Amino acid sequence: MASYVTKEGLEKMKAELEQLETVERPKITQQIAEARDKGDLSENAEYDAAKEAQGMLEMRISKLKDVISGSKIIDESQLDTSKVSILTTVRLKNNATNQEQTFTLVPDNESDLKAGKISVNTPIAKGLLGKAVGETADITLPNGNKLSFEVLEITL
Repeated sequence: MASYVTKEGLEKMKAELEQLETVERPKITQQIAEARDKGDLSENAEYDAAKEAQGMLEMRISKLKDVISGSKIIDESQLDTSKVSILTTVRLKNNATNQEQTFTLVPDNESDLKAGKISVNTPIAKGLLGKAVGETADITLPNGNKLSFEVLEITL
């Protein structure tokens, strides 16, 4: 199954993979070698910790490689701003508070709430998908609270 990413998101993952393979992997290999040189491995906590860190690192590298190889870049020129969809920025009015909020819907691995980027798989994003300007999205959150938003504007 392909996971959709932005060009920026894919570049970030590739940069992280490069960092892990060229900097972190040699660093852990060095730590293992130093711990091994200290003698008895059966009671060597440094060696055990380094081996565990190596296992975690290799898992992360493997996962990144899988995600990168299965990624499809979203072609922003093909996006339609008549309805809320992935990579659109939507300006909303919270009908309960009359406050405006702006969110950009992004793939899971690119969400960053501080930057106003929410995963397309969050309850709010799911409730907004397919809505047009002027429509209302009534959303029930996992905790049972209900939110109602009016879509004010959709942009890229």
